[in-house]
Amino acid sequence: MNIGDKVRLLRAKEQGVVSRFLPGDMIEIEIEDGFRIPVMRSELVPVSPLESERLLKTSTFAPQKTVEPKAPTILSNQGIYLAFLAINDREYTLHLINNTDWDFAYVLGEESAGAGGGVQFRGVHSGLLKPKAQQKMNDLYVHATFEDWPTFVVQGLWFRAGKSTLRAPLVKRFKARATTFFKTKTTLPVLNLPGFLTQLDAEPEQPQPLSPSSNRMPQAQPKRISPEELKAEMFTSRSETESVSIDRPTSVVDLHIETLLPTGTGNRNPAELLKLQLDTFEKTLENAIASGMSDITFIHGLGSGSLRSELHKRLGKHPNVKFFEDAQKQKFGYGATKVTLK
Repeated sequence: MNIGDKVRLLRAKEQGVVSRFLPGDMIEIEIEDGFRIPVMRSELVPVSPLESERLLKTSTFAPQKTVEPKAPTILSNQGIYLAFLAINDREYTLHLINNTDWDFAYVLGEESAGAGGGVQFRGVHSGLLKPKAQQKMNDLYVHATFEDWPTFVVQGLWFRAGKSTLRAPLVKRFKARATTFFKTKTTLPVLNLPGFLTQLDAEPEQPQPLSPSSNRMPQAQPKRISPEELKAEMFTSRSETESVSIDRPTSVVDLHIETLLPTGTGNRNPAELLKLQLDTFEKTLENAIASGMSDITFIHGLGSGSLRSELHKRLGKHPNVKFFEDAQKQKFGYGATKVTLK
């Protein structure tokens, strides 16, 4: 018996879907109306495939709410989201939302630290999302263990009947960050319920042009947010919460002063100019992490080498950086660093 299997109670009329396994040979099942109840394993029997198909059509577990499109003249090509819906003050359900006009065949999994420091992948769900539909996943994510939530990995293929442009497969990773996650409460597409949302298929911007180099300056540590503040933010009504958007940076970011201040340095002294460079680096790196980018390249130039050394020092200590390396040596020499994010 596995998570997602359809089952029937031996001594009652209820039917449901296995949602998780509990201690003491107990199993939690989700019955109609979304209620979850614990049941002894010995009190459950699997539902036959034919009954399972009929149960899936009538059960409220993992519904796909589909809206028939009106043959639009302009297709909606973007709108694949991961959404987290609070079901109480402790737990969230995870949803995959397809707000496009394409069929989306997907695989969703989790990456977490494995034995020996490696990365372990666990498959969670797979299926086909029709246009303007959503799929609820089986697992619950607990607020108290937010910092230990895994990196979510979504892989998908696009399909639309008839003539259309061939689209590249979607492969995206998302790691929830406390500094941004609880500030993005909004109305979830398709579900029309308040929740927390991240878009997986946003188009990247064009890289910035290359310029000469400069140096660096120390930067203050990011502010830490307590669990109490996070919980208070989660239950703040949407009308009281300011709309906060994360600017997804370009894949290549130029840190030269000539690019950051194209109209001139004004009355800024050298210390202020160096601080501007490092402030830009820190902010851009955090936005790249929060928006789920897999990598980003910083152009710092050669110069005296102090800016490159400081960036490498900070990247080496950053908990969300997988590794970094000199990027595109034939184009930038040793004046650029590519950062791969966890």
